[in-house]
Formats: sequence, C-alpha cells, structure tokens
Amino acid sequence: MKKLAPALLGCTALVALIVPTLAQEPGRATASSNCFSIHEFQNWRAPDDRTLYIRVVGKRYYRLDLGTSCPEIKWPGAHLITKTRGTESVCSAVDWDLKVSPGPSGLAQSCIVRTMTPLTSAEIAAIPKAHRP
Repeated sequence: MKKLAPALLGCTALVALIVPTLAQEPGRATASSNCFSIHEFQNWRAPDDRTLYIRVVGKRYYRLDLGTSCPEIKWPGAHLITKTRGTESVCSAVDWDLKVSPGPSGLAQSCIVRTMTPLTSAEIAAIPKAHRP
C-alpha cells in the first residue's frame, strides 16, 4: 500500500495539470479576458431580432444571443441603451441591462441577453460585411 501512494500522488498531479488545458476550448479567450468596460463598447449590428454582434476597443467582437425576440433592433434608426449591473465591467450575459429604442420618440423595450460569446478571428471573418459592427 505504501508503494502505491507515491504513484497515486503522481497521477493526481498529472491529472491536475492536464484537465485545465483540456477544458479550455481552442481559440476562445479565458473568462477574465472576456471582460471590458461598458465605455469600450463601440458599435453593434443585428443580423436578426435575436442576435447582436458588438465590437469593443481593441478589435474584440462578441455575439449576444437574446432570450426572446427583440424586433426593435432591426428597425432603421434603432438605438441601444446600455447599462451594467454593479460595476462598469461587462464579463457575461448577466452584466447587461439592454434596452432598444426604435427612435427618438419611441419607448425603449428591454432585451434580455441570454449568452455573450467572444468571437475568434475566423468567426469574425465569417460575419457578412452587412452585419459586422
């Protein structure tokens, strides 16, 4: 039993080194690097009423998938009203308090962000030019 303990310890250490590497999806940023200040948000485009592509400073792009249909994001002249919950940092979908106004005289509608996904260079290149922010 005493001879088995060092071998078991070695295997445990090896697994502890390998598992975090396998858990990271290639081409994806780490969770901490997903964060940005709401003031770094630069532009957005909506290919449909449930998806927003956003661009932040530093040529970083994200896809925001909405929980429900938000048709106002497709209207000409639509404006995003962005707020954060707590700090000014946006790190995940729950940090968004997003509303869309169809124009200067329209009432803003809340749009719930379900997921926020950082995009890889290949995913950014695949966005049609008309939908790239």
